[in-house]
Parts: sequence; C-alpha cells; structure tokens
Amino acid sequence: MSPTQRSLKYLREQGYQVGITEHWNAFAKIRQDLFGFIDLLALRDGETLAVQTTSYSNVSARVKKIADHENLPMVRKAGWGIAVHGWHKAKNGKWEVRIVDLS
Repeated sequence: MSPTQRSLKYLREQGYQVGITEHWNAFAKIRQDLFGFIDLLALRDGETLAVQTTSYSNVSARVKKIADHENLPMVRKAGWGIAVHGWHKAKNGKWEVRIVDLS
C-alpha cells in the first residue's frame, strides 16, 4: 500500500471526505500535485485539509518543498490546513504516521 493509500484510509477513519488531487502527466512523464504540493484534499465539518504524503524518511524534504513553494501563502490565506503525512513501519510491524502541521 502506498503512502497516499495509507493517508486516504487514515483520513477517512478520522471522518474526512477525501479526494486524490495528484495526477500523472503522461506528456511530461511526472506526477503533478494540486498547487504544486497537495496530494490529497480532505473535507470535514467546515474544515479543509491539504495533505502531502510520503515515506517517513522524506518528511523533512517535503516540509522544505512546501515551505519554499510560491503557492503556500495562497493556500494559507484560503484558511486551509496543511499537513505532511510520513509513513513508516514500526518495530511492532504496524504502520505509523508522523504528521507535521504546516498550517
């Protein structure tokens, strides 16, 4: 299961309605995120949460990518929450998520 699929499941369990916003651009041969850094958009009771998903080891790189992105101020002004989900398998064999709030 990919980090995106893990975050989809996690967010739905938290009561969010979730949509995948990244897509494959066949012409450029790259994955493209909504506004350059959003993989998932989650909605719940007047709350909008933009999520970037990744492996645990790549969390700091994704945080830096978002912090440096030109669209970050626009997303913040819209009142959206912004989070990075970093997934890793714990010693007990269960998958765990590290969530970094960048709102």
